[in-house]
Amino acid sequence: MGDRLSGVNDNVRPRLLLIDGHSMAFRAFFALPADKFTTSGGQHTNAVHGFVSMLANLIKNEQPTHVAVAFDAGSTTFRTERFPEYKGGRDATPEPFKGQVPLIREVLDALRITHYEREMIEADDILATWSSEAGSRGWEVLVCSGDRDSLQFVTDTVTVLYPVKGVSELARMTPDAVEAKYGVRPERYPDLAALVGESADNIPGVPKVGPKTAAKWLTQYGDLEGVLAHADEITGVAGQNLREHIDQVRLNRELNHLLTDLDLPYAPEDLEARPWDREAMHTIFDALQFRTLRDRLLAMMPAEERGDDDVVAGPSLELDAVAPGGLGAWLAARGGKHLGLEVRGRAVPGSGDADLLALGDADGHAVVVDLTEIEPADDAALGAWLADEDAPKFVHGGKARWHELQGRGYALRGVTLDTELAAYLCHPDQRTFDLEDLTIRSLHREIGAASPGGTQGSLDLDLDGDGGELTVLAERASILVPLGEALADDLADRSATKLLELLELPLADVLARMEDTGIAVDVDLLRELDAEFGEQARHAAEEAYAVIGREVNLGSPKQLQEVLFDQLDMPRTKKIKTGYTTDAAALTELFAKTQHPFLEHLLAHRDVTKLRQTVETLLRYVGPDGRIHTTFQQTVAATGRLSSADPNLQNIPIRTAAGRRIRRAFVVGDGYETLLTADYSQIEMRIMAHLSGDEGLIEAFRSGEDLHNYVASRVFGVATTDVSPAQRSKIKAMSYGLAYGLSAFGLSKQLGIEVGEAQKLMDDYFTRFGGVRTYLHEVVEAARATGYTETILGRRRYLPDLTSDNRQRREIAERVALNSPIQGSAADIIKIAMLEVRKELDARGLRSRLLLQVHDELVLEVAPGEFEEVEALLRAAMGGAAKLSVPLDVSVGTGPNWHDAGH
Repeated sequence: MGDRLSGVNDNVRPRLLLIDGHSMAFRAFFALPADKFTTSGGQHTNAVHGFVSMLANLIKNEQPTHVAVAFDAGSTTFRTERFPEYKGGRDATPEPFKGQVPLIREVLDALRITHYEREMIEADDILATWSSEAGSRGWEVLVCSGDRDSLQFVTDTVTVLYPVKGVSELARMTPDAVEAKYGVRPERYPDLAALVGESADNIPGVPKVGPKTAAKWLTQYGDLEGVLAHADEITGVAGQNLREHIDQVRLNRELNHLLTDLDLPYAPEDLEARPWDREAMHTIFDALQFRTLRDRLLAMMPAEERGDDDVVAGPSLELDAVAPGGLGAWLAARGGKHLGLEVRGRAVPGSGDADLLALGDADGHAVVVDLTEIEPADDAALGAWLADEDAPKFVHGGKARWHELQGRGYALRGVTLDTELAAYLCHPDQRTFDLEDLTIRSLHREIGAASPGGTQGSLDLDLDGDGGELTVLAERASILVPLGEALADDLADRSATKLLELLELPLADVLARMEDTGIAVDVDLLRELDAEFGEQARHAAEEAYAVIGREVNLGSPKQLQEVLFDQLDMPRTKKIKTGYTTDAAALTELFAKTQHPFLEHLLAHRDVTKLRQTVETLLRYVGPDGRIHTTFQQTVAATGRLSSADPNLQNIPIRTAAGRRIRRAFVVGDGYETLLTADYSQIEMRIMAHLSGDEGLIEAFRSGEDLHNYVASRVFGVATTDVSPAQRSKIKAMSYGLAYGLSAFGLSKQLGIEVGEAQKLMDDYFTRFGGVRTYLHEVVEAARATGYTETILGRRRYLPDLTSDNRQRREIAERVALNSPIQGSAADIIKIAMLEVRKELDARGLRSRLLLQVHDELVLEVAPGEFEEVEALLRAAMGGAAKLSVPLDVSVGTGPNWHDAGH
């Protein structure tokens, strides 16, 4: 196999990075908390995240020319056949770790990093063979492993990177470092380990013989055979023990010897680092929901490797020289053609602004406009074009452009395609939709790589100062047209064109107006709540201190563990790396068991502290106009639901009386009469009834009775008037849970009942409502066949994991397939209602306006004298947003603040 190295360039010394896959994955698992790294579908990802983060650091810091990862193929090896107890003392694999190694392999495939495993052979043997061969040829070799056996192949050319802390801190084990730590050179380390043993591998050593004693013997007698040959000369208990365990020591030495002559399918030169597969990276990182880690890896990619091998520069960019007053003529020359629009500015709702604007066509002709010094004639021409519904425009993130331009006094209309929204509809599970990234994925072109041409001038600008930035801005505008056309084809292939044109694009305009309007707040009340919650937090802390007789940091898991499990000797919670978990769920369960007053005050402190943090966040976001301007996100939730950020107004507490008081701070603004709220009643269950066609559920809604009472009466065989609160609660939990793939085990845990009782409850439910069972089965099988689920409006969510060999990923995809059509349809319906409400308000010339959308609820600000008309149009718009086999029930409330307007 050595002859296969002849192709290596002699002028460049190769650097080979080798990684022990299972060893480092397991260390990564314990370095990061499993409960903090979980996908929305329930897949634990802490080992994957830690491993990939470590890999990224190694590649960035070490700059290897060649990379490979070796994995263990299974627990049975030639060593276990020789010594059945080998590695037999290890604990069972933690449940959250299972399924993560296959995910690591998928990441490696996306990064085009070779990984290999072989039956009956350990990863260490594979690494030993590669490192031995490459090191003997003068390569620089780095071996990342948490197995001390790997120290035996450290040489002047082979360094082991041994984890000191998690996977983030690695010690460089050179020959001198090994000798300094263990007292022997690397080639003698297996001899030392044979004498001392290795608890991690369940290999027993000589009793009373530690590393210092073993190192002294090896120094004195040369090697292990020398020690054994002079065993009769060694005095004391250690010598006696050695003589009694000579056979075990010889077996230990046989077991810890690593193979260096395996016939492997890959020679070191075959392990050359290759350009990463950007598309595959997106697929796996979308599934793992690793947005930040993905961005970090993409930022590491050399420009020439940021895509497939056919990434090319775009056409020559022509920055047209346009004389002052000539912008109208430039636009007229392109009359009717799509133009890309890009803006540099601040896209802040309520206070947006912009200083530069670029327009570009598909041929690479572009113009850049300085909005701070624009001539009146050009200003008029630009304003007319931006506001012209019939002037087709391609944008990226149109809602942000709306705010930037609105701040300059321009209206933005006529957007026919938004590349961000289009990409989201095509790939809803993707977590980033950067223009540069989409350009490479769809066009295989690199922004910033286009060769500048033409006159190098543009309107009212001197390009000498920041010409590079202006050129990129112009190129971004120009690239929008071909990118938009490519995404339009993709939309058509996925039957999503109408969703973009009739729903998401017009909704972006509605949301922009809502964001710009904001919602008024009572700042004085927020300050009062801040002070009150602060005082309650201090009081709860003092009560907790009084119980235990001392002060501790109630936010410190380490100090809480000491109080709860040492001082108070409470039942242990779930074991984690740093002891036992003190998260909210675990402590709530612990309090339910113990009713301990310390826990009572601790949980109260946590609750009120969280409320205070919410109030403090709201205060930070109050604008000069006394209103809060949130940002609605259209491209975050894969189901199509909107989310809210900066600040998040969709998570204002509502389940507790204290939390609901915060809603009193959201008030009707000056010049308006009242707030009006409306939401759908049990919309997801109504959609379930419609999609399943179950006659029992449909009748439940048509009867007008309380849904959960009605269903409980059928399941338990009692009159609706005889349904107990406990029975209703069980049915409610199960009804909603079924749409999320709730199992009998999950239901039993949720309700605090035996699994058998939970299973019987589900069986009885399905006996009465068989259409639901059929639907839940068929929706998954249909998605498995087509590769996607669909909402009532045809919004698709692609689920390739439905056919995955990884059981955990497949089951997660099945749960997503159950829920996406229901939750996605609910999202589509509320969006249709919003469009209709906005359309009717405008058509009737009403001043009343939409302020917020919170899941299934809309909040409006009603102008004086408009209440009755607005309430009627709101009910009509929401009730008529979809034609289902059951009625859409709308509840409405009104009041001077959000709390009082509840219903």
